[in-house]
Amino acid sequence: MGIVVENVSKKFGSFQAVDGVSLEIESGSLVALLGPSGSGKSTLLRLIAGLEMPDRGKIWLTGKDATDQSVQERNIGFVFQHYALFKHLTVRQNIAFGLDIRKTSKAKIKTRVNELLELIQLAGLGDRYPSQLSGGQRQRVALARALAVQPQVLLLDEPFGALDAKVRKDLRAWLRRLHDEVHVTTVFVTHDQEEAMEVADEIVVMNKGNVEQVGTPAQIYDHPATGFVMSFIGPVNVLPSNSRIFQNNGFDSAHSEVFLRPQDVVVEREPNGTTVPARVSRLIHLGWEIQAELTLDDGQVVTAHLSRERFDELHIEPQQRVYVKPKDAKSFPLYYSI
Repeated sequence: MGIVVENVSKKFGSFQAVDGVSLEIESGSLVALLGPSGSGKSTLLRLIAGLEMPDRGKIWLTGKDATDQSVQERNIGFVFQHYALFKHLTVRQNIAFGLDIRKTSKAKIKTRVNELLELIQLAGLGDRYPSQLSGGQRQRVALARALAVQPQVLLLDEPFGALDAKVRKDLRAWLRRLHDEVHVTTVFVTHDQEEAMEVADEIVVMNKGNVEQVGTPAQIYDHPATGFVMSFIGPVNVLPSNSRIFQNNGFDSAHSEVFLRPQDVVVEREPNGTTVPARVSRLIHLGWEIQAELTLDDGQVVTAHLSRERFDELHIEPQQRVYVKPKDAKSFPLYYSI
């Protein structure tokens, strides 16, 4: 086992940042800690790193109790959101920094730095300074510096948060490929659901200092354990259980709210006995799909996602009358909004 978090809690004043969290992370896996601001994900990462000490509980790294170990003793690579590169050092010197501190021989440092420059696809830029690199290149250098000392665990705190959308998407794919090459146990913090779904082997969804669910991206999306998870992972309509859209479809919920994904809203041009009428209030063209905002007769608004092909078949326009029904829906007890 790579990392075991055992009943760990951390409080800052009266704020309970992490509340009795237990978690197991397999050696060599790539895991995302996902949740909104204040959910405890960054605090949990810092507890694993040794940058914060738990009020109670234990942290195990590769089978050893690391709870009272210092940051240096844990042999962890840590990458922050804002790079934290040394401006007065070249790319090569930045990557070598941790090896220099450990008094590694110059020959070994040169070999290791050259390997990492190839790995991060910056082989010709070793003599440049951070100010001469793009944001994406600087973040790759920060990752290489963390990997240089061959850590047993790599921790990334919102590593792409300071970058623009295009660079962020490119780096996500690059990080996935990098992990598949180096196989270092990696945990990264993000509030970006798409980022977690695209990169991680497993996702830990956190809320208010607790773990709501742990699973693969498919498990988290297709089989959410709570209303919070379903509402946080991907778009969702939250409707009262007595909404007309459910009345003709045999959906009987014991709970007051029902969750319906936009892609699970079926839109037809004609009624068929199981549909209810709605008016197209807005159409948003997203390129690969069309988002339709539909207003039911009782005033409730439902969002539907239609493929380009289905949209072309329907030939719908704003203010047009259509008919809708749910294809799939879920309900949960004790749902709390984000």
